Amino acid sequence: MSTSGWALFCVMFVLLGITLLRRRAVFLRHPGGWQDEATFATLHVAAMAAPSLRAGLTAETARGAVRHLRTLLATGAVALTDSGGLLAWDGAVECHRDRAAEHVRTALASGRPQVVTGEALACDRPGCEIRGAVVAPLEVDGRVIGTLAAYDAEVSAVLVRTVTEVARWVSGQLELAELDSSRRRASEAEVRALRAQISPHFVYNALTTIASFVRTDPERARELLVDFADFTRYALRRAHDFTTLADELRCVDRYLELERARFGDRLRVTVRVAPEALAVPVPFLCLQPLVENAVKHGLARNGGSGEVRLVIEDAGPEAHISVEDDGLGMEPEYARLLLDDGPREGRGEGGIGLANVDVRLRQIYGEAYGLTVDSAPGSGTRVRLRVPKHSRAGSSL
Repeated sequence: MSTSGWALFCVMFVLLGITLLRRRAVFLRHPGGWQDEATFATLHVAAMAAPSLRAGLTAETARGAVRHLRTLLATGAVALTDSGGLLAWDGAVECHRDRAAEHVRTALASGRPQVVTGEALACDRPGCEIRGAVVAPLEVDGRVIGTLAAYDAEVSAVLVRTVTEVARWVSGQLELAELDSSRRRASEAEVRALRAQISPHFVYNALTTIASFVRTDPERARELLVDFADFTRYALRRAHDFTTLADELRCVDRYLELERARFGDRLRVTVRVAPEALAVPVPFLCLQPLVENAVKHGLARNGGSGEVRLVIEDAGPEAHISVEDDGLGMEPEYARLLLDDGPREGRGEGGIGLANVDVRLRQIYGEAYGLTVDSAPGSGTRVRLRVPKHSRAGSSL
């Protein structure tokens, strides 16, 4: 279990024990089984609140979670705030709602739980049963980003501890939301970096090739221009994180058409694809960088000619993909460094695409699913990867 997962488990364990005490009276009507009933109820309510909190702290997510938090705390009213003010309120008693931002101010500033009573809580509603509030800060990565406030007829030590532990659990969910968001932003940045790498590396040569056909073969120039437009439209689109192998292969085909026009018979390409693998979901732009790298290295010997082989095989629960060239090859240590660090001074840009794809594969599927590079001087290079046929990736299509 990860450190963050273990911390959340501990918080839930403490929270469960405290909530059992607060909810015991509710379940005394079930002799001999109130602990089981309370345990189920606590875990069920926490599970109901978690999805909203895992989306971050906003007015919308706060509204989705606040009523479940009130059920969990069994208090007269509950408020969720951020540093700017009230996000959501749940409770039959509305008279303290408008002053919630004032009640939580000290907890926001100090980062410590606070009890609000007396004049600080007073309202104009005759007979108001609310006598106190417990306010606990919500923290993400050491920063106070909001508060959880529980209003009730009595403020006890048990209520203070319960609200504090529930706030810790909420903070844990918000930490996970922030982690998910950071990973998503990192993945998007990697895709943007990959697109930026493709553009200067490829566009100039492609347009130069197309221009060379304008006078000698206008029809061929038109076909290549369409291929170029299709390729760039795919590579630069605002796509989901995942696509299918069939779509990736169409992108590769457009790329290879442009490279064949540039290199002519010097570039030989062999493609073998198992039809069963075409619908497999894969990360967007995971094949073209590998083929581009193979074209570059495959033409670096034999007078500027070479062969590239792309093979996609059906392997039961997985699809196995290999991209191979018969170029100069490289020392195995050099190949490992390309994946570890990307290109360095003197290496060119080829490692950017390989490292980018490798990182994204490992983030999505786990460490066992990164790229494998087999190479030796004078023996060409083969890059292999495998992807599960059925995984969470498919839900993003």
